[in-house]
Amino acid sequence: MSSSTRHALPARGAAQRSTALAGATLAAALLAGCATGPDATWSDPQLAARPLQGARVMVVCEAVDTTLQQVCMDRMVDEATARGLTPVRATQPPPSGRVGQGADAYLGAARAAGATALLLTSVTPDNSRVYQPSPFSLGIGGFSFGGHSGAGVGVSVPIGGGGMASSPGYAANSSFSDTGNGRLLWSARTSTTTTDFNAGMQTMSRTLLEAAEKAGVF
Repeated sequence: MSSSTRHALPARGAAQRSTALAGATLAAALLAGCATGPDATWSDPQLAARPLQGARVMVVCEAVDTTLQQVCMDRMVDEATARGLTPVRATQPPPSGRVGQGADAYLGAARAAGATALLLTSVTPDNSRVYQPSPFSLGIGGFSFGGHSGAGVGVSVPIGGGGMASSPGYAANSSFSDTGNGRLLWSARTSTTTTDFNAGMQTMSRTLLEAAEKAGVF
């Protein structure tokens, strides 16, 4: 074996380890059902530069039941606080099961609370996502080549068989509205494939408010 070959092998092993790590990270993200960004987003074309920076905002969550509503409120308040906003909770949250009433239903309460804006989030089961059971498998194995060992990662997707199964997960639509004139400033939708709502809502709240921050809302 030449000197150049002996020196090339460690680099090859490093590349294989890097590939294995990248594959494992991707697989972990897929298994967790994590959103990497909103499914859709919109901003008012006339949006001023960071109009809500440090603002007092009323946080309202609509959901199909009380537990989902309270978890949504907790996560949205936490994320808003972490980004320098001053969130206040609605003194009379919407009755559970009422989803899609729109910002007009809450603007009066937001004004009464002295809030500059309303942060409204509506959460619903997301039945649009369908997947094959055990959609992929991840394998990390060893091999030997010329007296040197290494590791490899493989992701396989079955073709056919197994039938289709529904994994609804959840979707969240969120918006900021100006309480002074009711104008919609920004809105976005995101979703998660996980059926663990606590984990899914944490991911969705972070995704939504990161997107709002990047859009220059605050």
